[in-house]
Order: sequence, then C-alpha cells, then structure tokens
Amino acid sequence: MEIRNQTEFLLLGLTDDPTLQPLIFSLFLSMYLVTILGNLLIILAVSSDPHLHTPMYFFLCSLSLNDICFITSTIPKMLLNIQTQDQSITYTGCLSQVCFVIIFAVLENFLLAVMAYDRYVSICYPLSYTTIMKLCLCVLLLLTYLSISTVDALFDTLIILRLSFCTALEIPNFFCELPQIIKLACSDTLIDNILIYVETCIFAGLPLSGIIFSYIHIVSSILTIPSSEGKHKAFSTCGSHLSVVSLFYGTAFGVYISSAVTDSPGKTAVASVMYTVVPPMLNPFIYSLRNRDMKEAVRMLISRIASLI
Repeated sequence: MEIRNQTEFLLLGLTDDPTLQPLIFSLFLSMYLVTILGNLLIILAVSSDPHLHTPMYFFLCSLSLNDICFITSTIPKMLLNIQTQDQSITYTGCLSQVCFVIIFAVLENFLLAVMAYDRYVSICYPLSYTTIMKLCLCVLLLLTYLSISTVDALFDTLIILRLSFCTALEIPNFFCELPQIIKLACSDTLIDNILIYVETCIFAGLPLSGIIFSYIHIVSSILTIPSSEGKHKAFSTCGSHLSVVSLFYGTAFGVYISSAVTDSPGKTAVASVMYTVVPPMLNPFIYSLRNRDMKEAVRMLISRIASLI
C-alpha cells in the first residue's frame, strides 16, 4: 500500500528502553542549554567589545547564531516527544525539520569556508586585508550563502514531496533526516539518491576544498616568516578555526562512514548526534579557550554582568 503526503511519521529516537528516557532527556536538555548559553555568550562578548568588530568575529558571531538555530531545529522536538511520550511528528513538521536542518548544515559549511578565506587574506595579504574584507562584502557573502542554503533545502524538500510512502513510517533517529526518509519511500529513489550525492559533493566538497586551499597557502606563507615567534603568532590565529573545522567535518564523515558500514539504526542515530549536537555545543568552548582576544572579551562580559547583579 502506498500513501502520498502521509499525515505523520514516528521518530524512534536513540533507544526504545523507557528506563533510559529520563537520562536521555536530562542529558540532551543540558547539552541544549549549554549550547544556547555558550553561543549567546560569544555573540554578546563580540558585540560588547569594539576591538572585536572585525570580519573574523563577524563570521564567528554568524557561526554562533547558526549553531543556535541548527540545534534548535532538532533537540526541542526530541525533548517534547520524550516528555509527552509521543514519538509522532506531522508530515508538514517533518518536512519543515528537514528543510531547516539542511539550511543550517549547508550554511555551516560555507561559514567555515569563508572564515578560512578570512584567515588566508589576513596572513597572506595583511596590507590589503582591510581593503578586501570590507563589512559590505562580509554581509553580502553571508546573505549569498544563506540564499544558496535555502534554495538547496527547498530543492530537497521537493524531493520528499514527490515520493510515495508505505504505511510503516518509522524513522530510526531523533529527527527527520533526509536519507532516512528516502529509505522509507515505496517509489523508486535511484534518481533521488544520485541527486543527494551530487548535492553533498557540491555543498560540502566545495567549501572543504576551499578550506584546504586556504590553509595550504596559509602554511606556505607562515613558513616564510623568519622568526619562530612570528610563526607561532600566525598559527595561533588559525588554531581555533582549525579545531572547529576538524570537529565538524570529522563528525560528519563519521556519520557517513557509520551509515555505510552498519545497518544498526541505533548506531546511526548516535552518529547523527555527533554532527548535529556536539559541534554546536563545543564551538564556543574552542573559541573562548584557544583565542586570547575572545577569552578576554568573555571575561570582561562576565565581570560586567556580575557587577550588575
């Protein structure tokens, strides 16, 4: 039996063991609150410190805001399902969740790439940095990347709309993930899978290639610096970004490999946590602990808040 535009899906979550649900609820609620507070702290710290009103920190604030939106597109619904003991999500709700997850995941790729480009210009062309990385260019790049991400997400949503589904609409994950939804379709999905692989190569491969290209030139430029102190200072400006890039792409590739080598739905769901929850939660800590200017701005912000209490 085939059903088009089915009224609801079932999100099976991370486990079907009812005794573990309170623990999972507490754990993910804590992770969600830490992510929101950590990224808000980054945004407020940068906004309150005039010395950080530079392209690098403009994109960092954009990344923090994107991480807040990214995790908000999945975790609140998961927490609500656990609290109400209702695994269902409407067809429209599932489509919306797929759309927003793709928007913020693709935008994350582009933001990491443009932050690498910012470091490339800063280190390789320091005298031209302020001329090249103007605020209007930064805003234009951000709006362009957001538009591209939105168009890609809408295209993927149209892919789902043309599918026919069977009666067993159980998604073995805690959110509506595009590949999992396509697996539920009764209609032929060969073309759809090919389109998704092409999209992944474009919207993940191109930004990653840009990051690699930027850092090849950055390393080459740094190696020409005669003093070890100068080399260390140049490398230190890239350390936080490299850590975030490694975390995001490392977890994303981990999810891909996990889904390719295992048929266990539970392991796939746990792997999905690694790229949808862990990077947004850890990014603020990476930037605040590894970046001296950011650390000082956060310290001043906390002192200012404490003085008002």
